[in-house]
Amino acid sequence: MNSLQATKTFGVLIESVGKPSFNTGRWSSRVAAAVKTPQEKVNVEYDNAKPFSDIPGPRGLPVFGTLFQYTRGPYTIDTYPDALIDRYKEYGPIFKETIAGNTIVHIFDPEEIKKLYAIEGKTPHVPPLLETMQMYRKYRDMSPGLGNVNGEEWYRLRSAVQQMMMRPKSAAAFLPLVNEVVDDFIIRINQIKTPTGEVLNINNELLKFTLESATYTCFEKRLNTLDAGEESHTQKMINCNHTLLELSTKLKFKLPLFKYISTPMWKKLVDAEDFFYKFGQTLVDETVAKIKELSECGELQEGKYDFMAYLLGRKELTYKDISIVTLSLFADGLSTTAPILAWQLYCLAKHPDQQEKAFEEVRNLCHKDEPITARMIGKMPYLKACIKESFRFFPIGPDVSREPTRDVVVSGYQIPAGTNLSLNNNLLLRLPEFFSDAEKYIPERWLREGSGESVHPYVLTPFGHGPRMCAGRRFAEQDIHVLLIKLLLNFRMEWGSDKELGKRFRILFTPDRESSIKFIPRY
Repeated sequence: MNSLQATKTFGVLIESVGKPSFNTGRWSSRVAAAVKTPQEKVNVEYDNAKPFSDIPGPRGLPVFGTLFQYTRGPYTIDTYPDALIDRYKEYGPIFKETIAGNTIVHIFDPEEIKKLYAIEGKTPHVPPLLETMQMYRKYRDMSPGLGNVNGEEWYRLRSAVQQMMMRPKSAAAFLPLVNEVVDDFIIRINQIKTPTGEVLNINNELLKFTLESATYTCFEKRLNTLDAGEESHTQKMINCNHTLLELSTKLKFKLPLFKYISTPMWKKLVDAEDFFYKFGQTLVDETVAKIKELSECGELQEGKYDFMAYLLGRKELTYKDISIVTLSLFADGLSTTAPILAWQLYCLAKHPDQQEKAFEEVRNLCHKDEPITARMIGKMPYLKACIKESFRFFPIGPDVSREPTRDVVVSGYQIPAGTNLSLNNNLLLRLPEFFSDAEKYIPERWLREGSGESVHPYVLTPFGHGPRMCAGRRFAEQDIHVLLIKLLLNFRMEWGSDKELGKRFRILFTPDRESSIKFIPRY
């Protein structure tokens, strides 16, 4: 075919489909019809998916849903996560359940969880972890805080605090403060342990440690919580936090009358919140006043009051924002870091061989009387493997929640925008289909070299994933690492009971009984 013939042939082809046009020509319209945009492909996938109403799940009563299955049996509020595992085994990796008018879709497939994370964008939407806390803060005209807002408001807060809270180097600047509190905790253990080495009520001692560490980090002030008695202000704060979780959990399994009228349980919760936040706000106000005073007279030293000074320097933060961000870090350790530490100690005490391997690793890197540095922590793969394996046995909660901002398809079902999704990967951690020897404590499974096994990356995410992972993660990890290192260097830990330590549901997980650990001096 010569060039003239080719030109004529191409001309006939053009005539057959319509001349090219950037506006309304038949040719462009046919091409556009043949090539779908990504959103159009999503729409087609959604239209072809099974309807939301077909998602399996337990049947409940009108209004109440399955509420009575937790208040009258066969389950209890404490064993709510066990019910979810039973339903996963019965209905498969996706099911929905309505409790007291609140419908939640539970997702157990880590691949589907991965897909949801991939499409959530820079401002993932989540329902509040504690709806009662969200209501209280609105009731008291407080800033809602990071966990209770979505969209651009959340992004504003997150962007303002992430440099200080999310970067490892920024958190490492507070290691000297953590070391000081940990050293005092070691002294405290030596003072209160019995002749056989047992520490009574160790869980409460860990609560006091996390409160003292958070206070020192946020306000650079020691409250002497470690030595505080039963009637002390700080012990009452710990008790208030316990009350908040207890009442919030009970209200989750009741008809939401407290949203419309002031019920006795709601009043009790408000009283506990008031006590906790009144004292916390006093600490904020005193610290801000001290920073202002030192600044005005030119005596504010570099590195002093770093946490609060950083927040005060962010013009996009209001004083209410600064207060709630600080108080959240101050308080959250009581609900998360303290129970994590209780389970970490339990796992090490129950597995002496693994404990000794961790001890040998830390002993080769540091001495019991020297401060722990970020460099040391970075060279402890076996200790970190022990921590991950303990997280596998005892995650801090049953799920991570999301609310998709657009219609999505999950496991072949239509999920409308705004649906409350519970990503239950934390409940897969002891199932044999995801881990070999799932009921055995094997830190080696997490080591990159040697005996490490292949684990789906979206099964174990202790602090969440993506933009909305736990904002206080770096500080919690520092507390965990430094305390475990110093305890290993000073003591051999033994489990002192014939009963196992478990967990119970309190919005998050908490130990189901008091830990019984013996601390036997190594030197």
